[in-house]
Amino acid sequence: MPVNPSADQLVGTLRDTIVALVRRDGPDLSARQLGVFLTCYLQDGAHTVRGLAADLNVSKPAITRALDRLGELDLARRKVDPMDRRSVLVQRTLKGAAFLRDLRSIMTEAAGAARKSSGESSGRGKS
Repeated sequence: MPVNPSADQLVGTLRDTIVALVRRDGPDLSARQLGVFLTCYLQDGAHTVRGLAADLNVSKPAITRALDRLGELDLARRKVDPMDRRSVLVQRTLKGAAFLRDLRSIMTEAAGAARKSSGESSGRGKS
């Protein structure tokens, strides 16, 4: 029977994931950039600047800035919608798919460590 993680375990997993992302080589993403990235990669369907702004409840310029950074890192790219040239589509990239795969691996490892530490009665001080 699966055990639901506690809020403290989830926050610990988030912390460990972010620390692992910051420590690894290469650039790290801001919370907004990560939110835009994950929305594009985890939610099916076409994504537009306008739609992302509505989904995340932030301004279109904020989405544009996040996409500028994701584009610099080749984690996402923008393309004018051929059906409506006023609209900009956000496309996934191979490098972005690899980043998501790495992120999943890091989170799985962090979640396993959180479960292990919560199962230990006095293991909080271990390195």
